[in-house]
Amino acid sequence: MTTLELPSPTRLWTPSRVLVTRSAAERPYGQRVLARLEAAGVDAIDLLPGDRLPGLRGNGDRAAFMAAKQTLALVVPPPSARRLQPIAPSADWRFDLAQGCPAHCQYCYLAGSLSGPPITRVYADLDEALAGLDAYVGRGTVTSGTAARGAEGTTFEASCYTDPLALEHLTGGLATAIEHFGSHEWSGPVQLRATTKFDDVAGLLGLPHGGRTRLRFSLNATSVARRFEGATSPVPARIGALAAVAAAGYPVGLTLAPIMPVDGWREHYGRLLDDVAAVLPADADVTVECITHRFTPGSKETLLDWYPRTRLEMDEEQRTTKRGKFGSVKHVYPRETMAGLRGWFEAALAERLPQARLLYWT
Repeated sequence: MTTLELPSPTRLWTPSRVLVTRSAAERPYGQRVLARLEAAGVDAIDLLPGDRLPGLRGNGDRAAFMAAKQTLALVVPPPSARRLQPIAPSADWRFDLAQGCPAHCQYCYLAGSLSGPPITRVYADLDEALAGLDAYVGRGTVTSGTAARGAEGTTFEASCYTDPLALEHLTGGLATAIEHFGSHEWSGPVQLRATTKFDDVAGLLGLPHGGRTRLRFSLNATSVARRFEGATSPVPARIGALAAVAAAGYPVGLTLAPIMPVDGWREHYGRLLDDVAAVLPADADVTVECITHRFTPGSKETLLDWYPRTRLEMDEEQRTTKRGKFGSVKHVYPRETMAGLRGWFEAALAERLPQARLLYWT
């Protein structure tokens, strides 16, 4: 396989504090993570006497939020977390390596999904969790057995509630999962899926992935990323990482999200797609997922608490209300705006990245 020589990663997160529960410290993978944390120079590691995390206090809500965002907890999740759930439209099953993310995206999707302080929790039961995936092969309905995406096999999404590459230098968990998917004898075709806003892929390039992991890079117009995606790798660095993993034989993907109709959006997103087309090998296996910006009443409230000076547009008067089957409310762009965005992106992708498959638009 051909690989690219990468520069040093543009951003590596070092938590200010690490909390380790007793059960996590007893797990083999938990012990490996502890060794990596110590090797990374993390000094403030608290080995807890039990399995309950202490409350995080700060001088006001903002201080408590920042303390939580700088904290990593190594824990064993409850058994319910290992009963996998479908995660349409991305994958058959949600497979969590962690929960939480050190980035500061002002539109953060986790704001409306997770409760409590935004601590990043790394799950120490990875070895057992990987061993339990065989029972799910062939049972999915999003990709497995479908006409449109059946070739992907049974898919497992590892980045629903985290960015695994943001934590990889501290955990090694993504590499462990990639190697398991690539070398394990499965009863049918499978694929691990992960998406990221980071670029530290050097440790993944030589892994025996067997083509069973699709690494996707969350990309946006530079004007959007610079304003709203704090503490992430710059978009050009992500594109370079995308090129490197494609050259290493990985199936790859673009997660264009959240798409926003900012001033000059056609030019901005056109430049982004041109930059991607310029570096991808002609024979790369590429997928695209297009996700427009949306918010819920709960996520808006949380995001305004987290980022009170944000200039992110969250005006219900400019949106259409979309209701879920259980009464949930989501504010999306009006139909005319959505149609204009979708029409342009579908045409632009066909022109600039003809080898790419658009999996869904939402």
